[in-house]
Amino acid sequence: MKLQLRRPIVFFDLETTGTNITRDRIVEISIVKIMPGKEDEPIIKTRRINPEMPIPAEATAVHKITDADVAGEPTFRQVAHSLAEMLKGCDIAGFNSNRFDIPLLDEEFNRVGVEFDFHKANFVDVQTIFHKLEPRNLTAAYKFYCGKDLEGAHGAQADTMATYEVLLAQLDRYDSIPCDVAALSKFSSQNDNVDLMGRLVYDALGRELINFGKYKGQPAAEVLARDPGYYNWIMQGDFPNDTKRAFTRIKMRGATK
Repeated sequence: MKLQLRRPIVFFDLETTGTNITRDRIVEISIVKIMPGKEDEPIIKTRRINPEMPIPAEATAVHKITDADVAGEPTFRQVAHSLAEMLKGCDIAGFNSNRFDIPLLDEEFNRVGVEFDFHKANFVDVQTIFHKLEPRNLTAAYKFYCGKDLEGAHGAQADTMATYEVLLAQLDRYDSIPCDVAALSKFSSQNDNVDLMGRLVYDALGRELINFGKYKGQPAAEVLARDPGYYNWIMQGDFPNDTKRAFTRIKMRGATK
């Protein structure tokens, strides 16, 4: 089934210096523009952008783009007008684009003084469609992996037994999943957490990075050194004791240097 297009639609994706919408910058943008009546002839453009700031190691680990790769590329200011012209009059689509790519691109346009009204476009977020049509809860996992309906869902015993059965089914289905529990623990972790809640995570260099709020992605030791009040805010805030202890360890380590 083909898309029914009343006007052009642009699919796009950004690679960036990080995940902070207001602070981070674009290092690469790829656009696939589909014109009505020419659905089989997409216009594809990809270009790297000099973000005018260092690309953090943890970002490079994801998209493999280094400072050297973008050193000779144009800045966003230099491409903003042509990019806005390409998007003009188009609907816009992406994967997680509503929550990340579109807001970040809007910030970039605002930063260089290029007016572009995203509110005139229809947004199609493919990730949202995926999540709506393929529920990611235990009942759905039990049906998918075990082929059975979960009776007594949300009862502790039923949910616990279903979780065990789902894991066994996953081990049978995927050769890539390790059977050793220690290896399985690493495989099933999204981040290398410092604290249980993941408010602090280790980066590839073993540094503790803040994983939320205005300092997200920044080394906690550096933040605590330049903003002593931040530690007091953590200690007085609604954070688990485990998180507070982790911040305290980092603070005390800095005090002894």
